[in-house]
Amino acid sequence: MSGPEVITFGCRLNTLESEVIRRHAAAAGMGDAVIVHTCAVTGEAERQARQAIRRARRDHPARRIVVTGCSVQIDPKAYTAMPQVDHVLGNHDKMKPDAWAALGAGSELQVRDIMTVRETASHMVDGLDGRSRAFLQVQQGCDHRCTFCVIPYGRGNNRSVPAEAVVTQARRLVGNGYREIVLTGVDIASWGRDHAKGERLGDLVTALLAAVPDLPRLRLTSLDPAAVDPVLFDLLVHEPRLMPHVHLSLQAGDDMILKRMKRRHLRADVIDLCATLRRHRPDIAFGADMIAGFPTETEAMFENSLRIVEDAGLTFLHVFPYSPRPFTPAARMPQLARTAVRERAARLRAAGEEARSRFMAAEIGQRRSVLVEHGNRGHTEHFCPIRLEGKVRAGTVCSAEVTATADRMLVGRIS
Repeated sequence: MSGPEVITFGCRLNTLESEVIRRHAAAAGMGDAVIVHTCAVTGEAERQARQAIRRARRDHPARRIVVTGCSVQIDPKAYTAMPQVDHVLGNHDKMKPDAWAALGAGSELQVRDIMTVRETASHMVDGLDGRSRAFLQVQQGCDHRCTFCVIPYGRGNNRSVPAEAVVTQARRLVGNGYREIVLTGVDIASWGRDHAKGERLGDLVTALLAAVPDLPRLRLTSLDPAAVDPVLFDLLVHEPRLMPHVHLSLQAGDDMILKRMKRRHLRADVIDLCATLRRHRPDIAFGADMIAGFPTETEAMFENSLRIVEDAGLTFLHVFPYSPRPFTPAARMPQLARTAVRERAARLRAAGEEARSRFMAAEIGQRRSVLVEHGNRGHTEHFCPIRLEGKVRAGTVCSAEVTATADRMLVGRIS
């Protein structure tokens, strides 16, 4: 047996944590395990996880099945009740070597109250197998209580990794050959708010870039539009090593829906942020998370969400059909018919696809910096997927001229 198999659902933070989980399970002698790392963002993510558990038992009748992640943390009984599951492990203990050792010794249930956890990430890894881009966790949890979101119940409150630890790990990753680092977490724009120094994410990025001059590319995961601090704004405008790609946790484009979601920004705030950043750094690209079919959303409200794609100049959309989540206020609001939710999600995705196609067509003739990942494929600084003509070594950063688009990718020529 080569080692435990980890089936991962959800966000980039889960991807990073899955590597830690794989190593801890292997060290605990659980090379026979199939580990399902769940997500709780949507009901569909949970359905897929349950399906994966049943499939794992069917395909591997003799192997141990361990289930962990946000969905387990929120509702452990739902998973212990599944006959296919041997062990469940909560979100804090999944990162602990001794918890995996206890599972290896026969323990069944380890899910502690996540709201009592104060520890931040102590599980830095030196990279992800088979990847040219490294994820670096800078915080955990979330202090906000958006009415649709169950994640604080799965991840707990905001806990920031000290800047010194982030810088140390970034140096190790660059020393191991990584040319791009992605700062990740549950709500990275809240980094530092739990520190007495009054630091913000911009201060962390400044310190990291200064301390690791050999890092050519730094990227950020999803940002709260209301939490882009002045130092971070200035870095996004002037720092060439900070990639010109901002993914916003937008969620909706209608003010009433944003208020009912308990978001901290309004429609005009997002449009102004994008316009101001674009004015100072014209090549910057924007993505956004969007929810379609939120409770009480009228057709006119949804049209505002459709229009913000154009009004804010969004390029890459990640669209979620609204899904009622346990313990959340939105689940108790008047719900839309599921057919309407799906139809609006499809329309929003179509608007995003049109914006993406326009952006990529406009890239033809441009020279872009490419992080080569595998099979002569990689991503530009704007996170556009690109296929390069000719042989290029994975893990390198090269300059390429965009010559065409094909199969939802750019095509580039190195010269």
